[in-house]
Amino acid sequence: MSTNAGIGPNDASAIDAARGEGSTIQQATVLAYPGPAALLDEHGKIVACNRRGEVLRLLFSPEAESGLQAVVRAVLHNGAPAVKSAEVRGRGPTRCIDLTLLPTADGSRVAVLGRDTTLELNLRTALADSRQRYKEFVDLSSDFAWETGRDHQFVFVSPVGALGYEARELVGSDPAALLDLREPEGMVRVFRTTARVRGVEVWARRKDGAQACLMVSATPVLGPEGDWAGARGVCQDVTEQREREKALSRARNRERILTYVVRTFRDEMDPANMLNVAAEALVRGLGTEACHIFRAGSDNGTPSTPFVLRGSFGTGGGADLARSVVENADASGLPQEIDGTDWTILVAAARYRRQVNGAVVLWRRKGPWTDDDRLLIMDIASQIGIANEQIGQHERIMTMSRTDSLTGLLNRRAFFEDIERRHRRLERSPQPASLLYVDLDNFKRVNDAHGHLRGDEALLTTKDILVRHTRSVDMIARLGGDEFAVWLEGADEDAACGKAREFLGAAEALRGFNGDEAHPLTMSIGVAVYDPARPEDLEAFTARADAAMYAAKHGGKDHYRVAPPPGQDRT
Repeated sequence: MSTNAGIGPNDASAIDAARGEGSTIQQATVLAYPGPAALLDEHGKIVACNRRGEVLRLLFSPEAESGLQAVVRAVLHNGAPAVKSAEVRGRGPTRCIDLTLLPTADGSRVAVLGRDTTLELNLRTALADSRQRYKEFVDLSSDFAWETGRDHQFVFVSPVGALGYEARELVGSDPAALLDLREPEGMVRVFRTTARVRGVEVWARRKDGAQACLMVSATPVLGPEGDWAGARGVCQDVTEQREREKALSRARNRERILTYVVRTFRDEMDPANMLNVAAEALVRGLGTEACHIFRAGSDNGTPSTPFVLRGSFGTGGGADLARSVVENADASGLPQEIDGTDWTILVAAARYRRQVNGAVVLWRRKGPWTDDDRLLIMDIASQIGIANEQIGQHERIMTMSRTDSLTGLLNRRAFFEDIERRHRRLERSPQPASLLYVDLDNFKRVNDAHGHLRGDEALLTTKDILVRHTRSVDMIARLGGDEFAVWLEGADEDAACGKAREFLGAAEALRGFNGDEAHPLTMSIGVAVYDPARPEDLEAFTARADAAMYAAKHGGKDHYRVAPPPGQDRT
């Protein structure tokens, strides 16, 4: 015992001193204690300590507020040991020491034996922190944790429960009962896995019957012999994420179809064919049987305006049924679904600046329309509303460029463009045609006597006379001033002369505009007949009609003249 490790030279002399004072061998052993140890007198002053016991001087110094002096006195007074824990704070890290205070045999000293528990407490605290951290990580990274046993039943489920069930409802149940009925049977293997799996998606049923998508990560549990004893894992509910992904995918698909349809009909150069192209693109993009696109029949676009079919593709229920569906559909802007015997019809009003200017009708063989179909037809209808307005603007511009601003008849340029096409058709057909040039006699005197407003009224009356006495297949134009032209489709010389006489008879209504009684407002008409047996170019044909009109005017006015056939000179 005299050579115990941890006893320095000073300690040895202290032991000798203690023996000299009648200390027992136990007191010497205390000083040889491997941990912090010291001998204290009745005043709590350290009379000897080993090297590690220097830390005790901080605890038992008169300045210390540890309260250990009172414990020493109690031990000496009662003659019974005491146990106390203390913290040593100094320049370094705080140390924790468990102290055992023992009275000596003679009752004059107290042996203090210390055990440094700093590492143990730190390890215990670290372990508690680690477990708490692990628990928090599990809670944050998953919605619930689980474990299955050898019988494939749940033996543990997180206290929060899962899928609307409480934990106690799931423990002892088969995980397969949670899976959606449409989920393959093999997907239950993730709860019985024999190998580590991560991020496996399975569809389950909540307690209320709603579907839930779970992302499962699991690992097998092995017994003492290395045999399979179950599995444990975590599940994260990713239903909302998958629903958002599906919604985003559907939105992208609608955007793709919308872009395809809009780009297709926007690239169409001919406005008159634009809506036909749009209808075809819609049928191909949505996989329907037919599409009809309507435009309002007038410029104001009011819902009461009759709708006109302007674009169609595919085989549907017929334009008449489509028009009836459109005119009776709700104009609120929301798509309307109508069930027929063999068809389901989806209708959406097309709008421009809140005014209904058309409609889009989709036809499908018996089958439901999805929410994506309804959203898409609303987007398409909005684009069709803009296209209808653009087409209407184009038609108005074309009408303005082709018509006379006063009478609304074709102007000179439009008239000659159209009769040029008709003249080319005559070259391939044995049908006749006639051209009448109509000029008002003494019109200048009307303006001079009554003013230009009265002259405009005379021109409008002339227009009414010509329109009333012609057919829809004929063409009428105001060539300029008081000169008009009439193309009579399929009219031979007898028909043309009869029409000229009708015009002259109706022209009696013009006499109310006379500038003076000596110079009445009348008509002079030149008639040229196209003979398929004697073809001529358009310039020669119009020149004959013009010459016949001037012959009538110079021959006394208020009558008509027929131009001689090509190659003849007669009046």
